[in-house]
Amino acid sequence: MNAVESKMEGVHASAGDGATEYGRVVRDIEAGPDVTHGPILYLDDITVAFDGFKALNKLTLTIMAGELRCIIGPNGAGKTTMMDVITGKTRPDSGTAFFGQTIDLLRMTEPQIAHAGIGRKFQKPTVFENHSVFENLELAMKTDKRVKATWRAQLDSAALDRIADTLALIRLFDEASRPAGLLSHGQKQWLEIGMLLMQEPRLLLLDEPVAGMTDAETERTAELFNTLAGKHSLIVVEHDMDFVGRIARTVTVLHEGSVLAEGPMDVVQADDRVIEVYLGR
Repeated sequence: MNAVESKMEGVHASAGDGATEYGRVVRDIEAGPDVTHGPILYLDDITVAFDGFKALNKLTLTIMAGELRCIIGPNGAGKTTMMDVITGKTRPDSGTAFFGQTIDLLRMTEPQIAHAGIGRKFQKPTVFENHSVFENLELAMKTDKRVKATWRAQLDSAALDRIADTLALIRLFDEASRPAGLLSHGQKQWLEIGMLLMQEPRLLLLDEPVAGMTDAETERTAELFNTLAGKHSLIVVEHDMDFVGRIARTVTVLHEGSVLAEGPMDVVQADDRVIEVYLGR
């Protein structure tokens, strides 16, 4: 049994014959998202209702491979629910969600979706504060996590190079031996992004990544995201319009669970509907 199969032991198939569905999901995860003929993420007519309230209302969204997309909108617009659907935390009442052309996200569990290549960062950083920065990245590395394999694991030169490259990318190389709990808020945010990168994601979901950062940390984060775009696809949910302006290629505005407007930052900012429901506030 390989690492993917081991991680999925005990997971019940969501539809059809269990063994057949299980095998199909494993094959899809191992193959990764197929983006040769289309987007890396496609949501179509996604609706989610809570006690009659539609958190998402026929939401349709397309993200291309390597794209950096910013999502903005007032509180209650559906931004968090959208990310919950993408990562399997919330099941929609209707609609379809595909990662690439072959991976049906609505048939998969949260761990399966994460292993397929979708990483999510919440607003509050979550790191192992008693471990060093280096150890945090080591623990996050995409490896066989079974007990026996973990006991026997030793970092080879390729793994060490990956950690060193990630440390340089997130600008924490000089902090490698420092306990994560002693980092500044912004540095903890970068470390968590680095931990996600160690999982080799194809798509990153980032929720208000610069909240609480200093101006200098915000500027460095913008540089980091612009560097990541292309190699990874990024969906950034953010309220800081100055930061969005530094990184945005395309901005999507959500309102009442649907797309209100979409396009370049200057076009979205000039949209009367966006000004009325969000920017004007």
